[in-house]
Amino acid sequence: MDELEVRVADTEREREDAFAVRHEVFVEEQGVDDTLEYDAHDETATHFVAYDGDKPIGAARLREYADGVGKVERVAVHASRRDTGVGRALMERLEQHAETVGFDTLTLHSQTQAADFYRTLGYERRGATFEEAGISHVEMRKSLE
Repeated sequence: MDELEVRVADTEREREDAFAVRHEVFVEEQGVDDTLEYDAHDETATHFVAYDGDKPIGAARLREYADGVGKVERVAVHASRRDTGVGRALMERLEQHAETVGFDTLTLHSQTQAADFYRTLGYERRGATFEEAGISHVEMRKSLE
């Protein structure tokens, strides 16, 4: 990797880069219907994009879920960059931003195959496994306090 940088996607170009990563991972690789991948929350959520030099390689979004609770969604890392620290860097930047805007708890729906990754970041599983977009998920939460 040249230089890993995770940014809040403030420009239209950065948002497009985040959406391109999501499209590659969720729509092309995992077969999620693009009508499910993109929704009204994309307009109001805070988007994050990870770059290796100028190449977008990861993305995530954060939105308000309830009072004091942020919801982490659409965390995606290019297949060739998984297990290289990109996901951890994305989540660290997202959590830092979440604290700055006043969230004290984060919740997410993890694909079951990624639950161990989130557990290493301090997220705890809550409830039974369920299906979203044809993929097995579990709810996880983390206190930022």
